Amino acid sequence: MVNLVVAGAADPMAQFAIKRIIPLELFGYDISFTNSSLFMVLALVLISVYLIAAMNSRALVPGRIQSTAESTYEFVAGIVRENLGEDGKAFFPWVFTIFIFILTLNMLGMIPGSFTVTSHIIVTFALAAMVWVVATIVGFVRHGTHYLKLFVPDGVPIWLMPLIVPIEIVSYLIRPISLSVRLFANMMAGHTMLKVFAGFAVSLPFVAKALPVVFTAAFTGLEFLVSFLQAFIFTVLTCIYLNDAVNMHEH
Repeated sequence: MVNLVVAGAADPMAQFAIKRIIPLELFGYDISFTNSSLFMVLALVLISVYLIAAMNSRALVPGRIQSTAESTYEFVAGIVRENLGEDGKAFFPWVFTIFIFILTLNMLGMIPGSFTVTSHIIVTFALAAMVWVVATIVGFVRHGTHYLKLFVPDGVPIWLMPLIVPIEIVSYLIRPISLSVRLFANMMAGHTMLKVFAGFAVSLPFVAKALPVVFTAAFTGLEFLVSFLQAFIFTVLTCIYLNDAVNMHEH
């Protein structure tokens, strides 16, 4: 374990360091192009190339790339329909973008030597805050001040309102925090564990390498699953928050 701490390259937390690639400053603020920025741009490019290539032929009998793109489309469309009904069609492009962007960032982070953008709370909070702001705006645009009834559950006795309403308001306000922490914590914890097991596999004597190598291989497979699940969970919760805004009358 000493080797893991002493060797900076083997430090499990070193992989999360933000590094400036192009130092920039604007009005005293650091707006440098970093490794995090690079992987977000890379994700955008990969997504664009993938979807353009997949839909370029529009064949009746789809090839592999077109099939995966259509499957992804139907998968997200199913999430939107299940949580938002027919009213969700207008939000599908936005929800689809969120899902595939987070999924791509998560998967890019699985490449050895790469950078996991979603392991940083500032990135996941920005995404979660965007979801919260959009859902809140949609709620007030569709229902006006009646949207505030979301904080007054049906069937609650009047004498309990002074307790229930503050709880509902606090619960609503912490949505972006809980949504961002869930994604950030899972990605950071998983990659940290991978780095620790890999460090043991490198530093231990040859006869003792087998166990950490097996753990690393197994945990890598699990981390791929977690990367997909976190994108899925973020997307589902996005749809649930939108459902509160769109179909408030059903609650």
